[in-house]
Amino acid sequence: METRISEIADGIYRLSNSVESAASPDGFTFNQFLILGDEPLMFHTGLRKMFASNRDAIASIVPPERLRWIAFGHFEADECGSMNEWLAAAPRATPAHGEIGCRVSLTDFADRAPRVLSDGEKIDLGGGKLVRFFDTPHTPHGWDAALVFEESTRTLLCGDLFTQFGDKSLSLDGDIVGPAIVAEDILKYSALSPGMGTTIRKLSVLRPHALALMHGPSFRGDGAKALVELGDEYDRRTRFAIDQLDNRDMGRR
Repeated sequence: METRISEIADGIYRLSNSVESAASPDGFTFNQFLILGDEPLMFHTGLRKMFASNRDAIASIVPPERLRWIAFGHFEADECGSMNEWLAAAPRATPAHGEIGCRVSLTDFADRAPRVLSDGEKIDLGGGKLVRFFDTPHTPHGWDAALVFEESTRTLLCGDLFTQFGDKSLSLDGDIVGPAIVAEDILKYSALSPGMGTTIRKLSVLRPHALALMHGPSFRGDGAKALVELGDEYDRRTRFAIDQLDNRDMGRR
C-alpha cells in the first residue's frame, strides 16, 4: 500500500491511501492529516493495516517520534485504529479528544491517558499553528463526533463530513457538496437528526479557506458556502425522513 503525500495548506499535509470500492468504480480514500509546528499534531491515524505505510510517509516529513498530539473525528477503526501503534512510535504523543469520546472509549482503548478537550478549546502547536476543537455530536455520526480547525491557514479538518468517492487529492472546481450528496445516497452513512443541519451551518462562521476531507479530496474555496449548503441538504433529508414516518403512521390508522 502506498501513502500519497500532498501539502494542502502551509504546514498541513494530507496522507492518502486509496482503495477499491464495491460502491463506486472511482475508488475510496482514507486520509490522515499532519499539522506541523513545535508540537506536531496528527488528525486521524488510519487503520492498523495502514500504519507502516503512513509511518513511512510521515517520516519523510518529520521524525514520527516528534509527534506531540494525536486527534481524530470520532472513535472508529479508520479514524483511530492504529492509535496505539502511533503512541508506541511517538513516546511524547498524547491522544486528545472530547469528553464523551474519552469517557466512552478512549480512556480504555488508548495505551496512554488522553487529554480531554472541551468544545472550543485551543491547543497552541507553536510555530504559528493553533488548532481549535469543536464537538459535533452525531454529526455526521458518532456520539463523540468532533472536528478541528487550524486558525492560521483557516483549514477545517472535516472528519467524515463531505465524504465522497474518488482519489483526487485536490478539488478546485467549486463543488464539494454535489459529490458528497451522491456518496450519501449510496452509503447512507449519516445519523440524521433534527440538529444536524444547524450543527454544520454553525461551522460556517469559521469561514474556512480549506476543507480537509477524511474521505475525498481537499477543497480550497468558499468553505462557508459549502458548509451552509451541506447543512441545508441534511435539513431537507431530515424533514423528508420525518414526513415518511408520519405518512407510514397515517397509513396504519
